[in-house]
Amino acid sequence: MSDCLHLTLSVGRICYNTCWWTVCCQNPPAPRPEYDVVCIGLSGSGKTSLLTKLCQENANITTIKPTTGYSIKTIPFKDAMLNIKELGGGVSIRKYWSRYYQGSQGVVFVLDSASGDEDLEEARSELHLALSHPQLCNLPFLILANWQDKPAARSTQEIEKYLELEPLALGKSWILEGSCLENMATVRESFRQLINLLQDKELENGQI
Repeated sequence: MSDCLHLTLSVGRICYNTCWWTVCCQNPPAPRPEYDVVCIGLSGSGKTSLLTKLCQENANITTIKPTTGYSIKTIPFKDAMLNIKELGGGVSIRKYWSRYYQGSQGVVFVLDSASGDEDLEEARSELHLALSHPQLCNLPFLILANWQDKPAARSTQEIEKYLELEPLALGKSWILEGSCLENMATVRESFRQLINLLQDKELENGQI
């Protein structure tokens, strides 16, 4: 009887010590890397709505107001944290975009895929300026052709051809994806692809 009791107590101590070590003494999880990303695009392209929905899936987009200056949102993903600086897309603000580029590690450019030719031409011009800007030209780009759920939306293939990305972005790291607020899972996947490019860039620079 005493042998059985001694064995039971010993096993109990072993289990307790194992559980205590597991709960209290295991190494904390490694912190997720953080990346600073700038988000640009014309007014009405849906930048604020997309970023708000990424932060809060059930956000009421009818109450979202366009960004007039700039705002910063930290959005967690499984493998990284993105600190996204969104810049307002109004005509009077765009000339100051470059003042906020410093320190950026990646770029998100959002355009309205259902816009008319004039607005799309303006978006192309701004994208080309960003792709060739000294502080952005070597950074990974995520280009989102937003409002894909609208009847007049152009496909990503049409957008890529219209934007003339191949010659300008040759040798650069970029992704072009469609997006809409009704399919945030696809938007999250697009951002995960951007994170992969950011991590590749760090490896290339020997920072990891």
